[in-house]
Order: sequence, then structure tokens, then C-alpha cells
Amino acid sequence: MENNRFETPVTVKSSQGPDRALNTAREATDYLLNNWTGKRGPKHREALQACHDALAGTKPAMTARRAFVAAAREASVLVTDKV
Repeated sequence: MENNRFETPVTVKSSQGPDRALNTAREATDYLLNNWTGKRGPKHREALQACHDALAGTKPAMTARRAFVAAAREASVLVTDKV
């Protein structure tokens, strides 16, 4: 069951063109692993773990979204966390 969808997308800067809207914990994980341009510190690790937990179904997607937004804000890649 795919219950890793965010209620509200998170928009982040993309190094490969226009800003990117992330809708799921899977998309956030991909961004954290492959497109992250900021520091890979504790908030980055927490976001990765939260997204992994959401994908495994052990934590809600809202928790992953919150952790991702905190990491993106710290790394200055967050465009918006609202639609």
C-alpha cells in the first residue's frame, strides 16, 4: 500500500532546471540521495530516516514531510511547503 503521499507537496530548488514539487516520501528520498546540494548533516539524516520509515509503513508521511522540510530549510533549498 502506498500511503507515503504528502497532503501538500513540498517545492524545492532543482540543480537541473525549474523548481521541483515533491509529492511523496519516495520522491523526497530520491531528492535527498541524488539532488541534494546542501550539507548532509543531522537534519538530512533525520529526513532520510523519516522517509524510509514512511516507505516501510512504520511512520506517517506527515512525519517524513516535516523532517524533509526542516532539512530543506536548513540547506536553503526549500522554495515552499505550501501549495
